[in-house]
Formats: sequence, C-alpha cells, structure tokens
Amino acid sequence: MRIARGVPCSAALASSAPTGKQVFATGLQANRVRATRNDTSMNEETSAPASPKDDRGGDIDYRLLVPFLAHVTLTQTLILIIRITTSYRALELGLPVLWLGVIATGFAIIPAFTALQVGRWIDRGNDARAVWLGSALVFIACIGFWAWPRSAIHLVGFSVLLGFGHMFCMAGHQMLAVRSGRARSRESVLGYYMVAASIGQGFGPFVVGWLGGSAAVPPTGHLFAVGLLVAGISTAVALLVRPNRIKAPHRESEDFVPVGQLLKLRGFAAVMLSSVVTVTSLDLLVIYLPALGAERQIDANNIGLLLTARSVAALVSRMFYARLIFAIGRAPLTLVSMLGSAAGFLVLALPLSLPAMYAVLIMLGFAMGIASTLTISGVVHLAPTKATGTALTLRMTGNRVGQIVFPALAGVVAAATGVGGILLALGLGLAASGIAVAVSQPPPPAS
Repeated sequence: MRIARGVPCSAALASSAPTGKQVFATGLQANRVRATRNDTSMNEETSAPASPKDDRGGDIDYRLLVPFLAHVTLTQTLILIIRITTSYRALELGLPVLWLGVIATGFAIIPAFTALQVGRWIDRGNDARAVWLGSALVFIACIGFWAWPRSAIHLVGFSVLLGFGHMFCMAGHQMLAVRSGRARSRESVLGYYMVAASIGQGFGPFVVGWLGGSAAVPPTGHLFAVGLLVAGISTAVALLVRPNRIKAPHRESEDFVPVGQLLKLRGFAAVMLSSVVTVTSLDLLVIYLPALGAERQIDANNIGLLLTARSVAALVSRMFYARLIFAIGRAPLTLVSMLGSAAGFLVLALPLSLPAMYAVLIMLGFAMGIASTLTISGVVHLAPTKATGTALTLRMTGNRVGQIVFPALAGVVAAATGVGGILLALGLGLAASGIAVAVSQPPPPAS
C-alpha cells in the first residue's frame, strides 16, 4: 500500500501495515525527528533496543549487566597484559624498534577493515555472540603467545588475531551497554561500562609491573601464561552473557543504513571527529609525557605518578557521568568537557612546576574521562535504532585509524617544535572539535 502524499506518517502507519521499503524510509525519518529533539528530554526512549528484562519493571537488566561488566574488566586487563608483554618479548628477541610499530599496526589497523561488517552483523541481534566469538579468538591468540612466541612473524600474526578478538569484544560490549538499560538508565550503564574498562586498563599494567619486579625486562613466558589464564576465565564469563531474547528482524542488504547516510545526520560527523581527537590525544599524552619530563628534568617515577593521577581522575569522573549529563545536559557537558580537556593540554605546554603539573593532569583526566564517555553516548543518541552497531564500529574504525595516523603526524611536529608544540596542537584540536559538536547539535523543538 502506498502512503499518500501529504498524509502524516503516523496516520498512515495507524491505518495500514508498512511494507519493507516504508519501514526503511520511516526509520530514516524517525532518526531525523530524533535528531531535532532537545537534550532536556532525557527520559524519552532513545535509539537502542530495550532488554526483555525491562518489560518486567526494571530499568537495568542486572542479569545481563553484571557478567557483561565483569567481562569488560577481564578483557581490558588481559589485552593490556598481552600487548605490554609482546613489546618486552620483541626486546628479548633483539628485534629493531621498528617491529614494535608493525606489531601495533597489526593489532589496530588490519581488524579495523572489517569493523563495519561486524557492526552490521551485531545490528542483527548478535551482540552476545560477538562477545563469545571475540573471547574465543583472544583465547586462541593467547595460546599462541604462550606456546610459540619465537619470532617477529609469530608476534605479528598472533597480534592480528588478538586485534580481531578485541574488536569483536569491544563492538559487542558497546552494544550490550546499550541493551542493558532503558532510556532513563542508559547513561548510567554507559558510565558503569567506562568505569569497568578503566579498572581493567589500570589493572593490566599493574599486574605486569608487579610480576616483573625490578627487572628491566620481565619474564615474558610467565606473563604470557598469566594472560592465558585470564583469557580462559574471560571466555568462561563470556558464556554467561545472554543473547537478546527478542529476535532481530531479518534485513536484506539494501535495508541497512549506509555509512554516508549516518555521516549526514546532523551532529554525527562532529561527534565522530571529537571521538578520534579525544582518543588520540589520550594516546599521545601517554607517549609524549615521558619526553616532556626529560625536557624538564622530571624523573620517571613522577611521570608514572602523573599518568596514574590522570587515570584515577578519569575513573572518578566516569562514576559521576550519569548525574552530570542529567544535571547539565548533553550539549553543554560536551562543550565544557572538551574545552576543559583543551585547556589542560594548552596549560601543560607552559613551563609549570611539578605540583602544578599534578593539578593540571588531574583536571585534564577528569575532563577527558567525561568527554570520552560522551563520544560513545553521542553516537548511540544520534544513530538510528537498526544502525547502532554499525555506528559504534564506525567510531571504533575512526579511532584506530587516528591512533596510527596522528602519532606519525605528531612525530613531525615534535621534530620541528618539541613536545610543547604537540600539546598546543592537541589543545587547539580538542577545543575546535568541542565547539563543532556544540554548534552542530539539533535545535530545540519549537514550543
């Protein structure tokens, strides 16, 4: 049945069942309507499917949330253990430093080429299965690292496999965070998810340092064995993550929202750019803060404590994320957190005393903890329901490409201006992307 021209969609849908093409068109139109809503209407349903548990009165599905968060922490912990140990194993083998970059590229970039296809598969209701598959791939990679870490080719090959497993897990985790809560609780669940990830990202390096002791190169065989043990536990926990009992509708290839259509949504491209800039800035801070310490005669112990202070501040900020977004609103909080992060980088470029650097890193960590969480939340908020997984993996792809391209550009800047020039460039980039997100937000509806 055709919908007559000029007849509102709601009236047409009330009088007839939609065809497949009408469903696709209505989905895109609904997304445009959603994009024009004011952020103050946080209690309305957003663009993600609800968990079946929600229908029985609970806003959060804790039977899904608890194993999901446990798996997030375990996955982040073991990924950091394996990646750090891989670098040490490359040093043990006497490989040139160039191989560290090759191994990192194999982990990050090669799996990114299939991320969008993974996102579309997850959009068919396969978020839990993505976590199962990713955990299995990570476990197999850990077996390889433990049993055959004999050459550069082995390390690269197992790193690629580890990267594929990590990509499946990350994509599944982000969609599970969306499915674990309804609209009123979704921001809280996203905050829990980022806190769990932060704990794992902090615990992994701690385990390496604790087991390595004072050795310049820790015992990699022992660390790979620990990573394999954690991977086994993680795989077992993954099986506790339940798939969605509401079967996703079958979709033909032409029914999926094209990437170009996603990028044309108002505010979506700006959120994607802010995600890339935020994640890359965090990576570059970890890379270049030791170099800044060398320039200013700051010892390695204080550099480590500065980075720890930043991580703890980010963890704390994510605990308060949900309260802040409900109290302030999405657009104002995005602008404040991005400008606060930018100010931190710009001030850090100045010749500060060590106590002042601690204060700046704490402020920067708090602001960037909020900003990085908002990049996931913003993508979920703007994306159509049936393209949430695709949108999240598109964000992951942009982040991974940025993590390779921007460090190379930063090296060129550092050679010409020093570390201070990189910090200034990052500060300006964060400020520009924050302003772009703010000005591209949909206008409030007319009262």
